Amino acid sequence: MRIGIHVTPKSGRDEVAGWRGGELCVRVTAPPEDGKANAAARAVLATALKVPKSGVRVVRGETARHKQVEIEGVGPDDVCRVFGEPPAGLF
Repeated sequence: MRIGIHVTPKSGRDEVAGWRGGELCVRVTAPPEDGKANAAARAVLATALKVPKSGVRVVRGETARHKQVEIEGVGPDDVCRVFGEPPAGLF
């Protein structure tokens, strides 16, 4: 499954802050250098969805705050159960 995320690096904690428009807002403490924020965002999503970190990968927006990630082994129902209902028409 692919979803859009908005990553906020150098935040006070690692967390998923909910839906923001059509994207899931992910806050990480890691800085946005050398892929550290991407790795932290992948770890936060993997932990929340109970999938291995290798099952979450950035497919678009490697150096941007707005990214698209692909998560293996989950569907729309799993995402809704963990993160709440997204805006209408997203899935």
